[in-house]
Amino acid sequence: MLAMLLLRPGRIVGVGELTEAVWGAEPPATARGQLQTCVSRLRRILPDGVILTDPAGYGIRVDPGDLDSAEFLRLVEEARTAAPERARTAYRAALDLWSGPACAEIDAPEVRQAAAMLDERRALAVEDWVDLELAAGQARELLGELAALVDRFPLRERLRGQLMLALFRAGRQADALAEFRRARDTLRDELGIDPGPELQELHRDLLAGSVPAAAARPSAPVDVIRCLPRTVRDFTGRSGLVGRLLGEVSTADPAGPAILVIDGMAGSGKTTLALHVATLIGDRYPDAHLFVDLQGHSEHDPVDPAGALLVLLRQLGLAADMIPAALVDRVGLWRTELARRRTLVVFDNAASSAQVADLLPTAAGSFAVVTSRRRLAGLDGVHPESLPVLDPDEAITLLERIAGERVRDEPEAAAEVVRRCGGLPLAVRLAGARLAHRPRWRVADLVRRLGDAALPELAVESRTVASAFALSFGQLAECQQRHYRLLGLFPGTLLDAPAAAALTGLPLDEARDLLDELVDVHLLEEPEAGVFRMHDLLREYSALLAEGLPEPERGTAVLAMLNLETHALAAITPPTIESLATFLGKVPDLRPDLRAAITDPAARLELHRPDLGAFLEAAVRAGHPRYAWYIPRAAWYLLFYRGYNEDVVTLHERGLAIAREAGDLDGIAMMANYVASYHYRVADYDRTLEYLQEANAIRVRQGDLRGRTQGLSNLASVLVATGRFAEAVTSAEEAIRLACLARLPISPLCATTQLGIALRRLGRYEEALRTDRLRLMSARYPGEAHEISGCLMQMQRNKRSLGLSTLSSDRRYLEIALRIVLENSLTPLEAEVRAALGVVLALQGDYEAALAEHRLSVGIADRMNQIRLQQETLADYGDTLRASGDPLAARAAYQRLIDLPRADRHPFFVARALAGIGECAAVSDPEEARRLWARALELFERMGTPERFAVADRLRAAEGRERMVR
Repeated sequence: MLAMLLLRPGRIVGVGELTEAVWGAEPPATARGQLQTCVSRLRRILPDGVILTDPAGYGIRVDPGDLDSAEFLRLVEEARTAAPERARTAYRAALDLWSGPACAEIDAPEVRQAAAMLDERRALAVEDWVDLELAAGQARELLGELAALVDRFPLRERLRGQLMLALFRAGRQADALAEFRRARDTLRDELGIDPGPELQELHRDLLAGSVPAAAARPSAPVDVIRCLPRTVRDFTGRSGLVGRLLGEVSTADPAGPAILVIDGMAGSGKTTLALHVATLIGDRYPDAHLFVDLQGHSEHDPVDPAGALLVLLRQLGLAADMIPAALVDRVGLWRTELARRRTLVVFDNAASSAQVADLLPTAAGSFAVVTSRRRLAGLDGVHPESLPVLDPDEAITLLERIAGERVRDEPEAAAEVVRRCGGLPLAVRLAGARLAHRPRWRVADLVRRLGDAALPELAVESRTVASAFALSFGQLAECQQRHYRLLGLFPGTLLDAPAAAALTGLPLDEARDLLDELVDVHLLEEPEAGVFRMHDLLREYSALLAEGLPEPERGTAVLAMLNLETHALAAITPPTIESLATFLGKVPDLRPDLRAAITDPAARLELHRPDLGAFLEAAVRAGHPRYAWYIPRAAWYLLFYRGYNEDVVTLHERGLAIAREAGDLDGIAMMANYVASYHYRVADYDRTLEYLQEANAIRVRQGDLRGRTQGLSNLASVLVATGRFAEAVTSAEEAIRLACLARLPISPLCATTQLGIALRRLGRYEEALRTDRLRLMSARYPGEAHEISGCLMQMQRNKRSLGLSTLSSDRRYLEIALRIVLENSLTPLEAEVRAALGVVLALQGDYEAALAEHRLSVGIADRMNQIRLQQETLADYGDTLRASGDPLAARAAYQRLIDLPRADRHPFFVARALAGIGECAAVSDPEEARRLWARALELFERMGTPERFAVADRLRAAEGRERMVR
């Protein structure tokens, strides 16, 4: 186990891999436990922190200087690049680290394989060192050590040749010739082959006596091979990624090659990055730097492996007649050549794993980097890296390096340019090139040219972003091309499998396969599991492709997508809400497999919420305007109850405008009703009534009993908010009567909620409690979670007012309500329930917990910017602050309530705040207290609420005290 860890220092070795290494294919049932015991022993033996534990396995942390194998490889690398004298010393130091074969007593196949690679590196180092020693005239001194090495490695022809050369230079020509005969006999006996051409040529030279003596000084180094293309001088950013890639190369398994595979979308800078990394790391591979364009994404056919090997072998200097025709022979020759060199190879533009699998180096001492627009998942033993676009700062820096100081002088315009380029390096380069060649342009001029369609402007001569995309698109199968065009009709940013299935007409499983394939070729991204998106420029490109589809096919695809979105959004609304069933009766049914796929409609709404407006515009463009109000209607429930006020008004106002343009009365009534809900939330009750009246007028004209019921319910909400409680009771009771005539369910009806609140405000607690019980009994969970939690809160308040509860039971009611609210993300209701809970906690004397709940409730109301909710939470907060003995803070809370915009629209809460400030001022300023109580009493009396009695008593008592003082 220790050997396995040391062979991969700093990396986690999986439990399964360790188990197989220790026990083979049939480990004992206790294998994991025995591994843990082994780790415990190692921890006792080794210093603290050396053994690493990870859920996936174990690792070891060692400094490179503490590991003989790492130090050996470092010294060998130093020797390869050093001057001859220094190289001799470095090789000797590296070889002195060895005391025998690597991991000699360990039989595990994984260890033996790695050990064999280390032994091979040792043998190559020995041979390189001997060459240097022979060149330095040390032939006689080497004879004994060389003879021992040949005995240990009898099949290594290079060592045999070195021994023959040393014997010859020591004046022992006959022994040198005899050594050749022994080599020939050994090779024939062991392998059935004759010595290779180099050894035979040396034998002929020995026979002729023409071997040169040792040079007085080392010969000049052989010219190294440098075939990499020119790198860009303005390489920008990606410092973290470059560092990570260099780290991967540095920590790669020393027994094998280092291989990086960089994939990314067209124009993402894969080749530029590969060449940049190769340049930075090139000194480690001094013998050859090679490059081949595999043309996997070009107008030409991809280069086959045999053709690529021909290019590479010719770069190594081999003559054409030395390169065999058969692929298998070329692969063997290629690997043999790489084993003799420390080589760097860039395989650019790979089409597939199969294209490069035979080309990758297998021997230690080589480094390869592969680029591709496809994820090459079929390659083993490589480090894959998917290349993202540049972040905004990096993109601006690149633009500035290309276009000059104008970019720095116009930072906002520059930021917009890189935003329109989506951070894609090719796009930024082309934009910068256009600026660089047009010195009179300002950056803002380029922004205007980019406009809403950037692709036509991102072109310089024959280089265009669109043509790069076209190559990727052109390599899709014909059916995939058609489906990708259809995906170009999607109006949003984030796509999922159901939406893809609806647009393409594919079964859901096939749509998932399509999306996965598009991710693999970087025509789509998958930022999180099951969620897909196109780069902005690719989305523009796919939309252009979609324009080429026949109109009927486009209309059918968009209709299917809109239908899916409508049903998915409607699935959020409790099915017991009668208006939903009426609405869905007008919408075509959804495919069963797509309906089954909508397992979390609330999460799906969050996914598409920023783009809902785009769906409305898509509906108009495709000639399906009814979906421009279907979609807002379906989304309203969650948008409203989660407090997305701006989304509510933006979507429904646009839907209303489209319905008016189409002259659709149902759409106008529906959208006007829900626009009213926004104005209700922000306390603009004049606008609320204006829209409600428009909707109700249409419903009366149409004889729509359900619609009239809804209108009266909503009117009751407005009357409650504005303190007209008696009128609210009348409106709510009429709504309930009409609902009974129409045989509508009572529990989800807004009128029942408002009736309960109005009755409570008027002090009719028993009637309010009966209404709440009726609502609770007919409500169902989880579909009507908001009804249930609201009922529990109101019942607790009414019971306490009637003396029918204890503080413990009040708290229990509210904690249950809070749990329901949190489970269903009912944010506005959370603020109300927390405020009510704070009141009960204060009555129990736990002011610290009470104030914590109040602060949470006020914070929620502030974030949602709902004035009525802010006032209600501030009123309760002020009461608790005052009860806790902090009148200054209480007064501040009350005053903030009064100072809110349109605060006077909610006289009930204003009256509570005035009365509360009066209590705070009662001792310090009795005159102010009387004035405030008088104002509060006027409001309470106008509303007819029972609070008027307590305030009147306080006012009479204060006036009596003043008369006594006089």
